[in-house]
Amino acid sequence: MSDDLRRRGLRVGLDQAGRRLDQVLADAFPEFSRSRIQTWINDGRVQVDGAARRCRDKLKAGEEVVLDPIAEPDGKLVAQPIPLRVVFEDDAILVVDKPADLVVHPAAGNPDGTLLNALLHHAPELARLPRAGLVHRLDKDTTGLLVVAKTLTAHRSLVAQLHERTVRREYRALVTGVVVAGGRVDAPIGRHPVQRTRMAVVRDGRPAVSHYRVLERFSGHTLLAVRLETGRTHQIRVHMAHIRHPLVGDPLYGGRVRVPKGTLPQAAAALTAFPRQALHAIALGLTHPVSGAPLHFEVPLAADLAGLLTCLREEPADDASGDGLDRAELAGAARR
Repeated sequence: MSDDLRRRGLRVGLDQAGRRLDQVLADAFPEFSRSRIQTWINDGRVQVDGAARRCRDKLKAGEEVVLDPIAEPDGKLVAQPIPLRVVFEDDAILVVDKPADLVVHPAAGNPDGTLLNALLHHAPELARLPRAGLVHRLDKDTTGLLVVAKTLTAHRSLVAQLHERTVRREYRALVTGVVVAGGRVDAPIGRHPVQRTRMAVVRDGRPAVSHYRVLERFSGHTLLAVRLETGRTHQIRVHMAHIRHPLVGDPLYGGRVRVPKGTLPQAAAALTAFPRQALHAIALGLTHPVSGAPLHFEVPLAADLAGLLTCLREEPADDASGDGLDRAELAGAARR
């Protein structure tokens, strides 16, 4: 890949009008492969008149296209003996419980030591698949369930299920503020127009839908169950910040940690010291790519998030209930 990663732009000419975005960029910038350009488009690193678009979107004459490349590590991806928490494995798929502080795929700044490197060590045959079988991601500091394809057939099936929105992904999210009731966030997400390391709700972004319900309320915080209908980069983090309930411990979208006045010292210390966004992928449902059987996986909360919730439960709350459940019932629901 070219080392020239400066931002590039072009104005769509009459001869380019009506063609796909990825085709036009591949022709205009032959130093990059079309697959790499498609990845950048999907990651929101291409803007057309200031908005994110899809690879297949047709361009119009006069539109301004901006490509913001990002480096990837050079050289062959290597297998590394990094421990994996395997939840399920057969000949077609592998389901893992990702810990915090583990990047999923190598990129600039993280050339190795990633989940992908661990997968290649665990199952060397994954080297034959795109991205070693990874079909979706979790942020570095988000914990929980990921499914990996082990064959091309399984890969095609899982990608199709994700595209058709039939994969069920549920999270636990501890957010700032007291959320009154559950709801639905339907707000398109794209690359932030100024701060390129962030995503944002933007008018012409990619469709993004999140459903949330209250599990437990604390004094100044709320534990939510969040279900993704789509899977955009940073979706839950962006959507929760959009409704003014950012995730605890999220410096990118939440800012400074908020400790309500009167919080007990132990809880205040736990909130301030929590080292990551309080987000855990707790449940995953999909159709087996070969047998067609419905599969459901669930893992306990990550230990650090469970410990934080324990501290918060010692706090008094005006209304600790959610959706008609009492505190004991809610604590059980949160652990499941």
